[in-house]
Amino acid sequence: MLAVAARTGNFLCTTNKFVFLSVFSKFLSIGTGISMSNATKKVTFVTGNVKKLEEFVQILGPNVPFQMIHQDIDLPELQGEIDDVCTKKCERAIKVINDRVIVEDTCLCFNALGGLPGPYVKWFLKKIGPAGLHKMLAGFEDKSAIAVCTFAFGDRDGSVRLFRGETHGKIVEPRGPDTFGWDSCFQPDGFEQTYAEMLKEQKNQISHRNKAVLKLQDFFVKMNATES
Repeated sequence: MLAVAARTGNFLCTTNKFVFLSVFSKFLSIGTGISMSNATKKVTFVTGNVKKLEEFVQILGPNVPFQMIHQDIDLPELQGEIDDVCTKKCERAIKVINDRVIVEDTCLCFNALGGLPGPYVKWFLKKIGPAGLHKMLAGFEDKSAIAVCTFAFGDRDGSVRLFRGETHGKIVEPRGPDTFGWDSCFQPDGFEQTYAEMLKEQKNQISHRNKAVLKLQDFFVKMNATES
């Protein structure tokens, strides 16, 4: 089943977002050090989330053998298991971009709730915020959770490969800046800080997104070697 989320906003906000993302996309392309003219080495990262884009750039680094560009397109919000959601979103993105693409899906899974809210966490977050996510586990002794990031790479032939990263932790009362998703209520195992309390560099070294990006990065290097 598909649940398509409508997007609204005035012209000024939309224009400002387009300008910012366009500038950021140019930075993303420049940051990889790959020639803009080499179209056969282009990969489009599909996302409208500036914070995710920023982390992706920082973790991926400059030594990627492909020209990484960015585009924000409307993709339907899908229901299902993590891998199914990512695969279907990627297949749709391939049809829109008509080239190699990357899509990303982030989940927050509460063990006490059998993995919920999982891929639906952003809708929970919009309604109840990080404090509400913490309160969801008020009646449970088990506060453990798994942060999951899955990147789906879609090739020109329509094939899709998945790259998953997981960080185990627990849900706590929000601490730190409430500026990026549920970071303020997720405390990774082995640390006394929430994601939100960490410096960006520290978070990027241990985060679920970092683990997924590194797998994607390794795949790019191997794929480039076979195409060279």
